[in-house]
Amino acid sequence: MDEAKQVLSGTVERVVFRNEENGWTVLELVAEDEFHKVVGVLPTTQAGEQLKLTGEWVEHPKFGRQFRAHTCEHELPTDRDAVFRYLASGAIKGIGPVTASALVAQFGEDTLRVMEEEPERLCEVRGITASKAEKIAKEYREQFGLREVILAFSGYGLTQSEALRCWKRWGASTVETIRSNPYLLCSVGLYISFDRADAICMSMDRLPDDPRRIEAGLIHVLRHNLQNGHTCLPSDKLIAATAQMLGIDAIKTGETLQDMVTNFTVRTERIGEQVFVFLPALHQAEKYAASRIRLMTGFHTEVSDKIRRNLQTMERQNGITYQERQREAVLAAVEKGVLILTGGPGTGKTTTLRAIIALLEGLGKRVEIAAPTGRAAKRMTELTGCEARTIHRLLEVKWDDNDTPVFDRNEKNPLEADALIVDEVSMVDALLFESLLRALKPACRLILVGDTDQLPAVGAGSVLHDLIDSGVLPVVKLNQVFRQALTSDIVANAHRIVVGDMPKFSKKQGDCFFLEEFIPDGAADAVVDLCARRLPAGYGTSVFDGIQVLCPGRKGPLGTVHLNERLQEALNPPAESKREWSGESSMLREGDKVMHIKNDYDIGWTRDSGEMGTGVFNGDIGILEEISPREQLLKVRYDDRVALYTYEQAKELELAYAITVHKSQGSEFDTVVLPLCHVPQLLCYRNLLYTAVTRAKSLLIAVGDRETVGAMVKNHRKTLRYTGLTFFLEQAGRFFS
Repeated sequence: MDEAKQVLSGTVERVVFRNEENGWTVLELVAEDEFHKVVGVLPTTQAGEQLKLTGEWVEHPKFGRQFRAHTCEHELPTDRDAVFRYLASGAIKGIGPVTASALVAQFGEDTLRVMEEEPERLCEVRGITASKAEKIAKEYREQFGLREVILAFSGYGLTQSEALRCWKRWGASTVETIRSNPYLLCSVGLYISFDRADAICMSMDRLPDDPRRIEAGLIHVLRHNLQNGHTCLPSDKLIAATAQMLGIDAIKTGETLQDMVTNFTVRTERIGEQVFVFLPALHQAEKYAASRIRLMTGFHTEVSDKIRRNLQTMERQNGITYQERQREAVLAAVEKGVLILTGGPGTGKTTTLRAIIALLEGLGKRVEIAAPTGRAAKRMTELTGCEARTIHRLLEVKWDDNDTPVFDRNEKNPLEADALIVDEVSMVDALLFESLLRALKPACRLILVGDTDQLPAVGAGSVLHDLIDSGVLPVVKLNQVFRQALTSDIVANAHRIVVGDMPKFSKKQGDCFFLEEFIPDGAADAVVDLCARRLPAGYGTSVFDGIQVLCPGRKGPLGTVHLNERLQEALNPPAESKREWSGESSMLREGDKVMHIKNDYDIGWTRDSGEMGTGVFNGDIGILEEISPREQLLKVRYDDRVALYTYEQAKELELAYAITVHKSQGSEFDTVVLPLCHVPQLLCYRNLLYTAVTRAKSLLIAVGDRETVGAMVKNHRKTLRYTGLTFFLEQAGRFFS
């Protein structure tokens, strides 16, 4: 990349490509008699315009040198030829080359001024009626309305893609709307931070304690804390945090909060001695979930002697003797409306689930199985022998204009299932749990399966813990480890970690090993050496078909960002035969191991058998087989299917030689390499270590220092999450009793 903040001025010769959804444009620009390729978000740019661009020169592996524009100043064409080319390019809907020629012949260089200021004069051109003139003028005003937004706020750092999203939201009133209340820029779907909206507002000389600023600040703090898992916050903490952030008086902040409560902008509940503040969507989610769960707990079916005999027959046929708690879980799944089944590795959850499925299906019940991620669903399919789907796919998700999930399955269109089994419930957040419950028939049984010692959901809420802590649901915890499972050091160490004991690592045999490294850079070198040389030589496996590096976090020498760069360099170095694609966060190369990081139900794929379908899920890991610059497509293989990504969709891919422990939830890998050296304090806790260890099926190699491991084992401080589900369950209990 050449030096940044270059300026390029010239005339647009041709628009080569434009994505109408996001404004991404490829065009040819003539500057000083030279043609240049320009790329960037340039949604209104047309042939014939004079542009002043700021950005940088980049070297594309296929298309060569091109200018990537970040900001753009437009100048409308002024000479006759440029005006004709501008109009003939299709810039204004309803004007093609023939009409453009007639307009320029009539008005010359004054054509664009006439369209803007005297549109009725367009009727002077033969073939243009009054209604057509009105349509042309309207199209012209709309296009230049977007340009007005871009120009009005470019000085405030609003990018052209952000201006386009605002224009789609508010249309012709965009400039007036934003100037009236810049904090509307923080609205869902615009992806503009509070800090930037605040900077725009303060540059307009607004008062620091303007009620609109305080309200936006309170909403920002609540939204920010959703990322920390909180569905609500104590009002005193919310007021104090907001006042400190804005540098204003806490009393004025509290008064604004009270106004927001009165106007139903936020919701409050007194829980114990404190008042908690909720965003409306989270308040509704937890309150609905509580009332629905309470309703479902009232459903009972008598366990008949016939059902007990069926269970005994299953034991004889399969050569199994179920433990007492397994039998309790199987019979409760038939008898109760809701059941929670928990247990660590090797405690027989899979065997219990198979029995539950067989017994329910034997009663003629339709059983559905779901999990939060694609990999977790695939694992459930393999373990139970029954098809499992992601919760999003089960609920038939669609995405609205704000990239928010909308489910076709709901109260009006419920699932046909008589019983639903949901695995990895610890990963399910409050909003998704609400949507799931809304899609169930009134008499549908719900079996929730999870491991309470694993990491909590990435989203807001603590569904599994809150349901268990409420004491209103039947919970069966499998805690007896089967003898054959204890032959695995991985399983044994997982159970040691849970009770606060140090894991034991072997030096010569078993499936758990430890490489001592006290310096992060040395540990990074060891991880790369294990993946590139030692494990392939000793076990005949590779990062592409069995080895997965799991990191506590993304940053630092042992974070995923740095290790992915190191591992990419060692395992898939650049070559003339390998094309590359530069994304926003990383450079991808043909042959790379990649992960899809967001559920996307529009990406098409084809199986090796010829079957076709759509949908790639958060956490899916594959190999980038081909980059096609001509078609602007990436081809990624996921096991037996190949998915095609447009360049825009490819933003949902990142390198996956190393992934975070959080991203690994719901997955298992043959071999796990786990760097544990100087782990940041915020990530140095027991259930993160436990989750990492339990991701390994056959081999676990930890690299780091034992002091770090010990610190993680000792730190059993549960991350505090402010939630309302337990309270609402108690409240709903009084209503249903």
